[in-house]
Amino acid sequence: MYENRTVEEVCREFSVDLRTGLSAAEVEVRQRHYGENELREAPPRSLIVRIGAQLCDSLIFVLFAAAGISLLLGEYGDAGVILAVVVLNATVGVIQEGKAEKALESLKRMTQLEAVVIREGKEREIAARELVPGDLVVLDAGRQVPADLRLTETAEMRAEESALTGESRAVEKNSHFLAAGALPVAERKNETFMTSYVTAGRGKGIVIATGMNTEVGRIASLIREAPEEETPLQKRLSDLGKLLSILTIGLCVLLFALAVWQKRDVMEMLLTAISLAVAAVPEGLPTTVTIVLALGVTKMARAGTIVRRLPSVETLGAVSVVCSDKTGTLTKNEMTVTTCYVNRQEYTEQELARSKEREVGKRLLEVFALCSDAGETVGDATERALYGFCENCGVSPEHLRRRYPRKGEIPFDSDRKRMTTVHEQGENWISCVKGAPDVILKRCRYEMEEDKIVPLTRERRTEIETEITRMSARALRVLAGAYRELQTGKMPDGKWEKQVGQLEQNLVFLGLAGMMDPPREAAAGAVEAFRRASVRTVMITGDHADTALAIARQLGIAKRREECMTGAQLETLDEGALEERIGSVSVFARVSPEHKVRIVRALKRAGCVTAMTGDGVNDAPALKSADIGIAMGKGGTDVARQAADMILTDDNFATIERAIEEGRGIYENIRKSILFLLSSNLGEILTMFAAVAIGIPAPLGAGHILWINLITDSLPALALGMDGNDRENLMRQPPRRTGESLFAGGGWFCMVFYGSLIAAVTLGAFFSRQELLRAQTYAFTVLGLSELFHAVGMRSLTGSAFSRSLGKNPLMLAAVLVGILMQVAVTEIPFLMKLLHTVRLRPAEWLALLLLSATPLLVHELLAFLFRKRH
Repeated sequence: MYENRTVEEVCREFSVDLRTGLSAAEVEVRQRHYGENELREAPPRSLIVRIGAQLCDSLIFVLFAAAGISLLLGEYGDAGVILAVVVLNATVGVIQEGKAEKALESLKRMTQLEAVVIREGKEREIAARELVPGDLVVLDAGRQVPADLRLTETAEMRAEESALTGESRAVEKNSHFLAAGALPVAERKNETFMTSYVTAGRGKGIVIATGMNTEVGRIASLIREAPEEETPLQKRLSDLGKLLSILTIGLCVLLFALAVWQKRDVMEMLLTAISLAVAAVPEGLPTTVTIVLALGVTKMARAGTIVRRLPSVETLGAVSVVCSDKTGTLTKNEMTVTTCYVNRQEYTEQELARSKEREVGKRLLEVFALCSDAGETVGDATERALYGFCENCGVSPEHLRRRYPRKGEIPFDSDRKRMTTVHEQGENWISCVKGAPDVILKRCRYEMEEDKIVPLTRERRTEIETEITRMSARALRVLAGAYRELQTGKMPDGKWEKQVGQLEQNLVFLGLAGMMDPPREAAAGAVEAFRRASVRTVMITGDHADTALAIARQLGIAKRREECMTGAQLETLDEGALEERIGSVSVFARVSPEHKVRIVRALKRAGCVTAMTGDGVNDAPALKSADIGIAMGKGGTDVARQAADMILTDDNFATIERAIEEGRGIYENIRKSILFLLSSNLGEILTMFAAVAIGIPAPLGAGHILWINLITDSLPALALGMDGNDRENLMRQPPRRTGESLFAGGGWFCMVFYGSLIAAVTLGAFFSRQELLRAQTYAFTVLGLSELFHAVGMRSLTGSAFSRSLGKNPLMLAAVLVGILMQVAVTEIPFLMKLLHTVRLRPAEWLALLLLSATPLLVHELLAFLFRKRH
């Protein structure tokens, strides 16, 4: 639509000035007219639909059948209890689902896309949803395109549009391109589209469509909303639920058959068997897991970690290697130039400022000022440091850029490790080059001494390389500057990458700048905490090996030179050799994006669960390859954030430690909830099965079982899922193995042992009285209360449940108190007594039953004491 219109025509149509952009008043008018720049999502489900979803379950249908049988038998009390349980379960499910959706919605708001726009003549960063047609958007490498744009300016710009066009290669963009007629999306070189991202170069563009009017929006409107996928943990739990359902139903059929063989009341036992089958399966467990995960990631977000995908929380607990970039993650990303090497001599900033009349020092500063996109507050940390260095030495970058206008550029990328700009200098041209010193030095044929250009001899190369090594060993990041005068009169405009031979060969070496990015104070502590938790830290950086090793030594990541490998050394290894060496290397320096992917894959082949940090476009493949991709929230690009599973809002390595700790805690809490529910349900099954098998009356009625599930399967399980954990103990344990069963580490024993113990104390209470109704009341009371005490004990599988104050988990306290009050109510309130066929209990009986019910907790504390003595 706009591919065949000139920039001037588009500006007129949208009433926008390319210098100033839109005014605030005009933006407000257009926002009211066009709405927010967002793709519409499926409307939230109504309350009726949510309730219906809770009731549309095969197990709920079985409960309805049980209620129907009760009505036919005239057991109106049992029918009422069953229906009440169905309603309450549905209510709890709807409330939990609502909480989970709110938590996920808050996470979604935290990960919203940002866009750089020019409004009222000023460049500013805003939320992408606030864009309106006519806005002037600024793009650079790594930034996601926030809306459909007609490009007005491009500099060697390429965009990856595979999500829209299916074209896997990045597409070259040209703002001067004009189509003769309408073109398909993939061929519109002067437009770029929402969800694509810039892989190289930079540009500007006018927003021509937002939200559902974009090309992606048109496609989205044609696609039906895809169902939300379950997390791997939920799938595992779902499979577990199906298995338990089959086993439980089989057991209940056997129970019913025994009852028939023993000539019991067939209809009564049918009702009991059906109720037991439903009660024994923890159908609410997936919902509990979802809300625990959602609330957990919300808590992590408050601590500086945004989890974009819930399954990542489960994987966090198994991470055994953390691969981290150096700059900005392990270090502060506050670069400051501390030293400069020119004229065979090293100068501080103050010394160079005093001696800047020397031509070589002045020319080096000019190259650093011109070969940069930075300003005082914009640009990456390295370029901002050079900008400040130039200004402090009396060279104004802004003045130079006006004096020597830029005519073209070859942007920096991690493969080239250098940036080149071309400037007009009178009738001639000059190319300014800065980058990695080893890369620049290879392209230099001359050097400047004082105000003369002399050949760069082999001896001088060796001297310069020695100086680079010496500066790098002091943990300085070293950049070289060079230039070349182009005596061609006029250089062709555009296609600068094809002019590399002219622009970046036979350069004049000017000097070196050494800058320091100090380690973060908390990074060394995090590395040590990882070491105690059997999690290895690996530094992967594009910096010089000496610089990387110096920082690694300060942080405790590496001690010996043998632990460092360069990208060049990596190239010489095949996959098998790399896999053999990968366990002994803790620092990878001078690496490319392809190297990062190879490193991550080699670690995974070696059996490591790998977390990878990154911030740039070049990091995206490695972030995707890692088990957990971690992007930087402040300094990271949109591409890295979209490829990652997690985002660090503070770009701080120590935050990863807190995230892993939280991930381990969330997984442990989910595991405790599962074991609690399964062991409690097993106690109910064993109680009923043992009674029927030995030919005694059923200790529990259908209503009793359902009532107990009501007070124990919701709040206590959720309270366990939100319980605090022993931080030190969690981070002293080795990582969980991938694919490890939920029942590993004594889980099966815990489930069977406590299930049997609960059944034993329940039957003990039943046998303590001969009067059937009172005996059933005893069994009913003890079963319910013992499961509540069991929930308290499950706060720690190996330690004391009271190693952390119960008051620190108010939900657990509330769950236990509410459960006890509800259990008291069924033996004190006449209506409930009649409904559930119970009798009133005396204080002395209550005391005895409470002590008996506390058996699971008392046994747990005894086992914990013996465990501590043994270990």
